[in-house]
Amino acid sequence: MPNKHFCQGPTCHEQTTADRFLKSRGVVRGRYAYMDMDKEDNDYYYFNNSDKYFCSQRCKLHWLSTNMDNIEQGRPIEFIRHRRETGGYEKKTEEHEGWHGRTYKTHSINRVDNRTEID
Repeated sequence: MPNKHFCQGPTCHEQTTADRFLKSRGVVRGRYAYMDMDKEDNDYYYFNNSDKYFCSQRCKLHWLSTNMDNIEQGRPIEFIRHRRETGGYEKKTEEHEGWHGRTYKTHSINRVDNRTEID
């Protein structure tokens, strides 16, 4: 297990990107944070402390906008200590014909609706 926190972004585990998708289980998982927990500044690079808790600026800003009221009021905010997952996805590969008769493949990750219709 890496020496990293899990991303604290509120919807990190819901973003359908290829690096978050686990095909064997059909789930989308949250990422690890960008930076190691014990990383320190050196002469070449200044590490922002928030990089130890978020995988991207998107997750960091989304967390801040979601929790700003709690921060202003001094209320505690829950720290995420486990990898969150969102289930019910599948990876779909389609083959297309392109220029000069060559074929190419496109991949997409789609939500699977497991509900059955009742008449």
